[in-house]
Amino acid sequence: MNAITDLPYTVTRQRDVVDALRKLLPERCVLFNDEDIRPYECDGLAAYRQMPMVVALPDTEAQLVQILQLCRDMQLPIVPRGAGTGLSGGAMPIADGLVLSTAKLNRIIKVDPVARTAVVQPGVRNLAISDAAAPHNLYYAPDPSSQIACTIGGNVAENSGGVHCLKYGLTVHNVMRVRVVTIDGDIIELGGAALDAPGLDLLAVFIGSEGMLGIVTEVTVRLIPKPQRACVIMASFDDVVKGGNAVADVIGAGIIPAGLEMMDRTSSRMVEPFVKAGYDIDAAAILLCESDGTPEEVSEEIAHMTAILTASGATKISVSGSDEERLRFWSGRKNAFPAAGRISPDYYCMDGTIPRKRLADVLLRIEAMESKYGLRCANVFHAGDGNLHPLILFDANKPGEFHQAEAFGAEILELCVEVGGTITGEHGVGIEKINSMCVQYSPQEREAFFAVKRAFDTAFLLNPDKAIPSLHRCAEYGKMHVQRGQLKFPDLPRF
Repeated sequence: MNAITDLPYTVTRQRDVVDALRKLLPERCVLFNDEDIRPYECDGLAAYRQMPMVVALPDTEAQLVQILQLCRDMQLPIVPRGAGTGLSGGAMPIADGLVLSTAKLNRIIKVDPVARTAVVQPGVRNLAISDAAAPHNLYYAPDPSSQIACTIGGNVAENSGGVHCLKYGLTVHNVMRVRVVTIDGDIIELGGAALDAPGLDLLAVFIGSEGMLGIVTEVTVRLIPKPQRACVIMASFDDVVKGGNAVADVIGAGIIPAGLEMMDRTSSRMVEPFVKAGYDIDAAAILLCESDGTPEEVSEEIAHMTAILTASGATKISVSGSDEERLRFWSGRKNAFPAAGRISPDYYCMDGTIPRKRLADVLLRIEAMESKYGLRCANVFHAGDGNLHPLILFDANKPGEFHQAEAFGAEILELCVEVGGTITGEHGVGIEKINSMCVQYSPQEREAFFAVKRAFDTAFLLNPDKAIPSLHRCAEYGKMHVQRGQLKFPDLPRF
């Protein structure tokens, strides 16, 4: 074992943990050398990094149970990890703790075409579920942009969505049951095979809990029939205000599209050379509106949305003529994040949700912030449910630019709260937004969150210091935001 210095644990502590884990797992499943644990230092939010003390990769549920019991006995903090595609730092390690990867629990246990369900382990990729269900003309609806890589366990932890979540819902609406191991090594099941389960709705509490309440070992998801036809409208607008208002107009007409996404000019121009989706790069904003269902339903809905978008000020409208063209239209939206690398060395992806009617106002406010912080921002978002994903573009090699990007992002989240929204839609809180939780929730509300945490994890070993801020943290954050000589959070104690 290599000697390690200047770390918040001793070599003896690390050796004791590794030796204990090797009694439970094959040697290949316990990692502790620098070159082996380096890939686990961060998730998709690469700006925040921390090397763990040790990484464990169990092959079975029984091994996972034993690991949790060991961590409880040794008072060893645990950070659960799926594919590491998360964007809020929820899987960032704790320096003196264990990263528990569920990557090896990757079996599709059962696909039931009659019940329209699939039972899978947490390491199964999101898209792999739909691939397995495809022979039965079924699929799994939630489709994050990272669906080719992200796993269902991570989707459960973050309550992930995707471009089709407007019509078909988030993870919480498409998961029927989870099998969970608690910090005490007990196995519990939340939810069930029926449409509803008796007792408290703990399934909804667990989904989106970011690994703070237990570790998932099995998930039962709902499958839905593939629509007979799907078609996408691509509408261009010469003004982002018109584009934002058009979203409200479509929903206000009683239409729930299968997908309703918006991209501004910066986003379109960075994506189009990358995927050649056919985007109008001169448009101030582009809307993608999808309809699916029977051929008759789709034809009627496409005609109705086309009329609404035209009346709302669309300058150009294109309708996909084939499934290949439809997928090409979507490819630009799906590849917006990686395409940012074409125009900027780094980007900081935010995630907040606002009322649809405030879309235009918020986009104009973000545009003003670009001048304030001296940074560009590409806006890509799930317009139908008001879930914003501003991509703040910066260069980490320039001193101070990342801190400027952080401040820019924090102000966007505060704006979301100001207009009646929330600081997250599908990326979770993790460590990225923990200060912003102080803006949205009162001390009493945060204490209720901690009460749920204590009910599942009294020792606070599961992903501690994530998602729920302490009173002290919020007091300090409040003191950093003084306006007109007054503390922004006067109800918080001053130290």
